[in-house]
Amino acid sequence: MAKAELKTKATKGGVETFLGALEPDRRKDCEVLVRMLSRVTKASPRMWGKSIVGFGDHHLKYESGRELDWFVAGFSPRKNDLTLYLVGSPPLDGDLGKRLGKHSTGKGCLYIRRLADVDLDVLEEIARQAARSLKERDR
Repeated sequence: MAKAELKTKATKGGVETFLGALEPDRRKDCEVLVRMLSRVTKASPRMWGKSIVGFGDHHLKYESGRELDWFVAGFSPRKNDLTLYLVGSPPLDGDLGKRLGKHSTGKGCLYIRRLADVDLDVLEEIARQAARSLKERDR
């Protein structure tokens, strides 16, 4: 099956400019996420589309045969939540989710209102597990 044509692609937009336009408290949370996800992925942040900050590159190939180029981890400061894209993240319906704190999940996304609502060490653990899981898929 051919690669899916995505609307969201890596762009040359500036991450600093994007984050600089955010409200100060939201920007501070995003700066923490930039440091954390850079550490986890060992990659620099890069804009994907107009509102997603992604880290690293990964070619995803689903069992259905669908293929696409994406990032290893990323986030977007949406209106109501920080949306984290952590492909391969562990299930959060048990102890790990309880330890994380106030959050919700959707199809492939983790939603957090603000970082003060969660345990940052647990969030980093989840991000590490997701990145590791993605790399193991390729073996």
